[in-house]
Formats: sequence, structure tokens, C-alpha cells
Amino acid sequence: MPKYTRNSGKEWTSANHRELRKLAGENIPTRVIGLKLGRTEAAVRTQASSDGVSLKPTNQSPYNKKH
Repeated sequence: MPKYTRNSGKEWTSANHRELRKLAGENIPTRVIGLKLGRTEAAVRTQASSDGVSLKPTNQSPYNKKH
């Protein structure tokens, strides 16, 4: 049995939306968020966009420059 559940095709619940916001705020990669929510990476990106949640990494400097 996999460690995650597949929710593809199911409606997003309010708990899913909260978890998406929380994980995105913690800078978790989109692929990992998908695994935790049982969704595809594309589904996570689509839902984040419609919820107004940014999936951009916030703790990385642009162009991978070290300061």
C-alpha cells in the first residue's frame, strides 16, 4: 500500500486548500506537495494558481548567485 492517497478526480476540500497554503508557505517543492495531497504536480499548480497561492521559492537568490 502506498504511503499516500490518490485523490485525482476528487473535489478539493477546504482542508486540502489549507494544507496547500501551509506547504507552499514552507517552501515545499510542488512535486512533494502533490505527493502529500495525493494530487499530480499539474493539479497542485492549477489549484495554487486559482487560490492565489505562490509556489515560487522564496528563500533562493535569483540566478543562483551566492552572496
